[in-house]
Amino acid sequence: MSADASTGRTSTPSSTTVVEPGLIRRAVAAAAVGNITEWFDFGVFAYMASTIGKVFYPSSSPTAQLLATFGTFAAAFLVRPLGGLFFGPLGDRIGRTRVLAATMIMMAVGTFCIGIIPSYASIGVAAPILLLLARLIQGFSTGGEYGGAMTFIAEYAPDKRRGFLGSWLEFGTLVGYIMGAVIVTVLGAALSQADLLSWGWRIPFLVAGPLGLVGMYLRLKLEETPAFAKLAELHEGNADKGTKDEFRSIFVRHWPAMLLCAGLVLVFNVTNYMLTSYMPTYLSDELPPRIGETESYLLQIAVMVVMLVAITFIGKLSDRIGRRPVVLTGCVALVVLSVPSILLIQQNTTVTVFAGLMIMGFMLVVFSATMPSTLPALFPTGIRQGALSISFNISVSLFGGTVASVMTALIATTGDLMWPAYYLMGAGVIGGVAVWFTKESANKPLLGSGPAVESEDEVRAPDRASE
Repeated sequence: MSADASTGRTSTPSSTTVVEPGLIRRAVAAAAVGNITEWFDFGVFAYMASTIGKVFYPSSSPTAQLLATFGTFAAAFLVRPLGGLFFGPLGDRIGRTRVLAATMIMMAVGTFCIGIIPSYASIGVAAPILLLLARLIQGFSTGGEYGGAMTFIAEYAPDKRRGFLGSWLEFGTLVGYIMGAVIVTVLGAALSQADLLSWGWRIPFLVAGPLGLVGMYLRLKLEETPAFAKLAELHEGNADKGTKDEFRSIFVRHWPAMLLCAGLVLVFNVTNYMLTSYMPTYLSDELPPRIGETESYLLQIAVMVVMLVAITFIGKLSDRIGRRPVVLTGCVALVVLSVPSILLIQQNTTVTVFAGLMIMGFMLVVFSATMPSTLPALFPTGIRQGALSISFNISVSLFGGTVASVMTALIATTGDLMWPAYYLMGAGVIGGVAVWFTKESANKPLLGSGPAVESEDEVRAPDRASE
């Protein structure tokens, strides 16, 4: 048995890796902080969609401004697959930590730049063009961020706790959304509409700069993941695998896993963006104004706080009973409960909106808690970050980031306010099919890696994860 004091990892003759608990905690924290920054920005952009539309686009109609804003929001998702194609295979070649540090700083810079762009009234058409460029920088960096962060945590986590530890990644997502929602709510309540449009809207975007520096520092302090370190050691002295070879392996040999990943990502992210990106606009712009905008924000914050409390418990539950039963429960819930959820929200009273959002939040947290451990297990170590980043971002770009734009356009065209329910139900059916064909991965080593545990006692125990 050999130990590496600098990394906190111990290797055993049986290829079992023992990862020191303190190192695991630092790895999870570093990945989660990045997610906080990423989704703080996306949450702020969604919650301030109406205000951003007035600042960056000429006055025509509120619907046109909203569509233009959500079009800019969706544009970032169009370049996410390019970011995944670039950063994913790069992470498989040079390591997870350096790529995650790069994506972290790119995201922070893009967000900070949004906060300093002059308005349309000041510089005309250059304003929305600069906004679009900043969003494209964010989208490109995000293409490598989330797949890399999932890979990073999954490869550090012991087999028996991968669901629990992976859920902390989405814990960071919720913290980011809550931070963004709280700041937007406070600004809306404290500032006049004129001050908000003049300078107040910039504050949340400027906060992202310091957050990004903290995240980059934490990530640069970490060692490489045990799975990648072993793979690099195994191939030391051999010719590096080229990007073309990795693409060939991903799309020719592993296309079934890519399809399953895309289906699981679809159901996860349609639900995610429906609740976190579109519901604030649905409540404020599509429904009769029975409750105030500030009150609707507070209700969403309350729902996300409940999700924050529940998410790690559901992640731990998936370690006990398996990922498939938990994810399948969420898919069935989407088919059965989406219509009741939207009907409750349409009543637009404090109690009914909270109940409808809470149902949607329950359906989302089931996916949020389990996907960070389910998706990385679909691919072997040598192509994990590349395959995961590519399939994840293609699916998110096509089906997740377009939710707000598609819903706004469909409702404007048909006048049917039930479209969010129909969309969620369709996602539930697709997700259910993907889950049916997905193999159970709980308490098992990742593909291409040996067993991973937290202590040497687990290696010696007869019921260790590898048996």
